[in-house]
Amino acid sequence: LDVSDLIWPLFVHPGAGSQAIPSLPGVDRLGTDVVVDAAKRARDLGIPAIAVFPATPPELKSADAAEAVNPENLVCQTVRRIKAAVGDSMGVICDVALDPYSIHGHDGIVREGDVVNDETIEILTRQAIVQADAGCDVIAPSDMMDGRVAAIRDGLESAGHTNVQIMSYAAKYASAFYGPFRDAVGSKGNLGGASKKTYQQSPGQADEALHEVALDLAEGADSVMVKPGMPYLDILTNVKQTFGVPTFVYQVSGEYAMLSAAGQLGWLDRREVVLESLLGFKRAGADGVLTYFAIEAAEWLSKLG
Repeated sequence: LDVSDLIWPLFVHPGAGSQAIPSLPGVDRLGTDVVVDAAKRARDLGIPAIAVFPATPPELKSADAAEAVNPENLVCQTVRRIKAAVGDSMGVICDVALDPYSIHGHDGIVREGDVVNDETIEILTRQAIVQADAGCDVIAPSDMMDGRVAAIRDGLESAGHTNVQIMSYAAKYASAFYGPFRDAVGSKGNLGGASKKTYQQSPGQADEALHEVALDLAEGADSVMVKPGMPYLDILTNVKQTFGVPTFVYQVSGEYAMLSAAGQLGWLDRREVVLESLLGFKRAGADGVLTYFAIEAAEWLSKLG
C-alpha cells in the first residue's frame, strides 16, 4: 500500500469556507475559496488524483438536469481553478451522472416514472464534454446507463479530447452504503423513498458484474471501478483476474462513516482499521482506491516511510 494508490473524493459547494457533513464526520463540503488549497495539500502529500462532486444549490436543480451541461456549473468552475493551480501535477476526475442536478435524485432523466436510458445518454455525453473542456483529466460515468461509455467516448473524440480517459463505474451496486454521500451532495431528499435498483446492480449478482465490465471495456473504457468496496471484494478480485485492466474501488461513504464512528467511540483503532481496509483493497486487486481517508492515510503512510 502506497500513497500513490489513493484518490481523494472532494465535495464542493458554491459558497465560501467549509460546511460540515454530519453523517460524514471529518469530511466537509469545500467552498470555492478553499478547494484549491485542499487540492494542493493532496498533491504535496503525493496523492495522484482527486475526484470532484458538487453540492448543487436546490434552485439550480430541474427535471431535465440542465445544470449538468452548463459550462459554468460548480464542477466546471472548480476544475478550472484547480487545474490553473496544480496543472498536470495532479489528475482531476469528474463524476458523470445527473443525480446532483435533478429534482428527483435519479442518475438519469425520468419519464412517466421510468429512467429513460437513451435520452439520458445524450445529456451525459454533453456533461462529459463540458467537464473535459474545463480541464478534467478523467471522466467517470457513475450512472449505469447502458451504452453510455461508447457515447461518451465518441463525444470526447469529436470534441477533440482524445487524451481524456474514461474510468467507468462498471460494477456499481444498488447498495445501502451510499446514504451519507447523498447527504453530502444533497440528493437524498430529492430521491425520497425511491430506489435505483432498476439500473444499478443487485447485491446478489456476481456474474452480471463481469458482463457489465466487458461491455464497458468493449465500448472504450480505459479503466473500471467496483463500488462499494469492502462488501464486494470478491467482485473486485474477479474483475481484476478476468480482465487484467486498471481496476479501481470506491470505499464509499457508509464504509467511511462506520469506521469513523467506531473510532470516535473508541471501539476500534481508527488508524489501524483504515490502513488494514485499504491494504485489503490492494490485496484483492485494486490499482487504486477512492477513499475519504486519503489525506489521513497519506500522512500515516509517509510517516511509515
